Amino acid sequence: MKADKQKTYDIAYLRMALEWSKLSYCNRKQVGALIVKDKMIISDGYNGTPSGFENVCEDDEGNTQWYVLHAEANAILKVAGSTQSCQGATLYITMSPCKDCSKLIHQSGITRLVYFQGYKDDSGIKFLEKAGVSITHISEL
Repeated sequence: MKADKQKTYDIAYLRMALEWSKLSYCNRKQVGALIVKDKMIISDGYNGTPSGFENVCEDDEGNTQWYVLHAEANAILKVAGSTQSCQGATLYITMSPCKDCSKLIHQSGITRLVYFQGYKDDSGIKFLEKAGVSITHISEL
């Protein structure tokens, strides 16, 4: 695919991930993710509490609860429970992944990451670069 056409798709999928992030019940940060394979969205996710838990992401001091799942983890877990595979897929995410989620991304077979905002700790990005995942940062939508 030509570079400018790919960028057009990347921006469109990132905009969709941004819309998806608005479904999050978290107050501090709302993050959305889409997994795309063969030009088809195979999964989506946003940050939030596990199934069956109250949709309260922060404690009384405003700190994120330890059990809150990140958007990319939710999207990858949805694929794990389906007949799809992340092998060779692209992850579109509104915020770059933390170090823990970067391990899930690599291990799931995702080969390309496109993100909008940078996370405070870039060790997840560095890990994915070392693992050979193609990374694209798009700062304007």
